[in-house]
This record gives sequence, C-alpha cells and structure tokens, in this order.
Amino acid sequence: MRADRIFAYGATAGLIGDLLLGDPRRGHPVAAFGRAAAGVEKRLWRDHRGAGALHTLLCAGGTVGAAALAARAVRGRPAAAVALTAVTAWSVVGGTSLGREARAVGDALAAGDLDLARERLPRLCGRDPQALDGPQIARAVVESVAENTSDAVVGALVWGALGGVPGLAGFRAVNTLDAMVGHRSPRYRRYGWASARLDDLAGWPGARLTAALAVAAGGRPRAAVRAWRADAGLHPSPNAGPVEAAFAGALGVRLGGTLAYGGRVEHRPVLNGEAGREVRVADVERAVRLSRRVGALALGVCVAGRLAVGYMTARPGRVRARTAAGKERT
Repeated sequence: MRADRIFAYGATAGLIGDLLLGDPRRGHPVAAFGRAAAGVEKRLWRDHRGAGALHTLLCAGGTVGAAALAARAVRGRPAAAVALTAVTAWSVVGGTSLGREARAVGDALAAGDLDLARERLPRLCGRDPQALDGPQIARAVVESVAENTSDAVVGALVWGALGGVPGLAGFRAVNTLDAMVGHRSPRYRRYGWASARLDDLAGWPGARLTAALAVAAGGRPRAAVRAWRADAGLHPSPNAGPVEAAFAGALGVRLGGTLAYGGRVEHRPVLNGEAGREVRVADVERAVRLSRRVGALALGVCVAGRLAVGYMTARPGRVRARTAAGKERT
C-alpha cells in the first residue's frame, strides 16, 4: 500500500478516535513526552540559548527519530502501518478535548459560576483567571479555541501529510516544547528561544490553512478575510495572529486587548475591532462548532493533497512500466 493511502486511512481513523474518545485519561503520550522533556531541562538548564537549542534538539529530534524507527518497523505491513498512523494521529490531535474544556468554561459562565469558570480556564490557556471578569474569560476561551485549532488539530495534520508518523509526532513535540519553555519569562527568555522559533516555523503552514478554512467555514467570508488582512500582523505571534483574526471576523466578535499572563499585563491590539462586538458566552459554543468544521475540512484538504501528490509521484512509474511492457510485446 502506498504511503499516501496509509496516511489517508490512518489519519481519518485517528480523528474518528479523537471524536469518539477524546484524549486518554491516563498514560497520554504527550504527557509522557512532557515529563521526559522536563527531566532533560532539569539537567541542561542554563541561562543560555545554546543550552536551550540542545534541549530542543534532543527532545524534538529524539521524538522524530523514534517515530521514524517505528514507521520503518512496520514498513511493508499495510495494516500495521495504518494502525500506527491512526494511534499517532489520535495521540497528537486534541480537538475533542479542546471543545470539551471550552464548553465547560462556557457552561460555568452561563450558570453565573465565575469561580468555577476561573478554576477551569487554566486547562485551556495560561491567562491569570483571577484578573478576568466574565466577558474577558469568554474572550480568552474563544481566543484559545482559535489558536489551538491550529496547534492541536490542523498543524498536526499538515505535518502528518508531509512527513507521515514522524511529521505527526515531531509537530506535537515542537508545540509542546514551546508551551513548556517558549514563553518570555526571565527563566526561559534565552533557554526557550530555540523552541519558540522552531514552533513559529513548524506552525506557519497550519496557521495559514486554519485561517483559510475559518474563512470558508465561518459563514462570514468577507468579514473574516477583511479581519485577517487588516489585523493579523498586529498580533505579537506570527501564527496566532492570522488564526485569531480570521476567527474574529468569522464570528463577528472583537478579540485581543488587555490580558494578564503570570502576573504581567500585556496590551495587545484589538482584532476585528471596527466590525466586531464584545465576546458573549454564547460565542464559546459558536467558536467550538467553527473549530470542529475547520478540523474536518483540514482532514479533507490534507488527505486530498497527500493522495494527489502520491498519484502524481506514482504516475511516471506506471507510464514507464506500461511502456516497457509494450516494448517487450513488440
């Protein structure tokens, strides 16, 4: 079986598994990777970019290498290769858990339980929940859904289409490292630099595809395109900017503004500020549904693209084979 078909079957099965089961409650491979990366950091940490680059190389490179060895071990066994791809995709894609956590915060806000909403918010993002009121929490949830649609779903599928099992595992490793050490705290400003820059590079194609699919699936394509073009570059993140701006336009809301991370306050530009309104609790559910549609479309786009490349790559070989067979008959 060709590699493109293995990815198509495996990625589809993996996303169905995520839809039906969500993330495993115990023994999650990403959690195991996080513990291993924390152990490496404990041994390597220095307030120096070189030490951080070595940390990134060992953790991300080791993950890609291990995944490549696993893929090689099942080469020539289509059923095992599809199963490995499916399990890997299920492990690295987190769309169902993203929607579940977002809805839990939204339900708490709808019930007027601000304390519960603040308690649940850190499961989605690193904001300081005690500094946020209800509308600000709702806005944080929508922003997190938008950004994590790219990080937890679309980006992984893009790299899976490009690199198979090593692409799936490598993208999740890079994204997890950025979440662990890539932020601009005094401890990680230098040490996490390599992880943050690598995550920017790895996330670039997935973020643009996510924004494009939000335009297509959001029901307000002109508004989404306008917000993307006008405001994406204002965001401090090169990848979160297009995604959050496109979601803001598609949902007709304003995102960005003042927020608090770990005791420090940031004043970010407002996205879709002229055309959007303040985020409401009901917009949490709308954002989750848009995220689901974007994820389904991303699977279709990545599978179709991988199959098309596989067909074009295999076609010259088939033509040569038919030509050789014709010459033998003559």
